[in-house]
Amino acid sequence: MVKILNDRQIAQKIQRLAIEITEENWESRELYLLGINNNGLHFASILREAILAYHPEFDIRMFNLRLNPADPLEGPARCDAPIESFIDKAVILVDDVANTGRTLFYAFKPLMDVMPAKVQIAVLVERHHKTFPVHVDYVGIRLATTLHEHIQVDLQKKGKRAVNLD
Repeated sequence: MVKILNDRQIAQKIQRLAIEITEENWESRELYLLGINNNGLHFASILREAILAYHPEFDIRMFNLRLNPADPLEGPARCDAPIESFIDKAVILVDDVANTGRTLFYAFKPLMDVMPAKVQIAVLVERHHKTFPVHVDYVGIRLATTLHEHIQVDLQKKGKRAVNLD
């Protein structure tokens, strides 16, 4: 296992992402962070704290979007907020890692039934294996890896956060 990012480096990436997100969304000052599954929701929570540390005047709402990454057609993506909540809002889909783009691609599906003001994507790690037409707007680190390597992101314990390559 190779450590790609340590806790300090992850904190720096998150601070930079928070600044980029506020700069790009300054006009709305109301953001809807949509964390994909558990890791995406946890990363969204960390991003929310970082954004509010810089700009407490932002109104940031956070929700969970659940779907099966292994089989996104198994059932519909489920959001813990009514989909109508996102009409005319700045929505940021948040996940820890973007691999092929499939999970992010299917995460858009519920948003297709309403008209958000804009939809952006934020990830901590983006790999260069896109097989779906997904562009990530906010990236902590981009990695060129083999298809057989695995990225492990551990954001649970502040002070011990890490991104590792298996």
